[in-house]
Amino acid sequence: MKVRNSLRSLARRDRDNRVVRRRGRLYVINKVKKRFKARQG
Repeated sequence: MKVRNSLRSLARRDRDNRVVRRRGRLYVINKVKKRFKARQG
């Protein structure tokens, strides 16, 4: 899992990416390509 400042640019890289809010944090998850995984801040 990467920790990034801006998730929006990362989320645009693959169309299966989802930006999800969990426990007050923003995450990018991708069920198809597991390497696209990030958390903000």
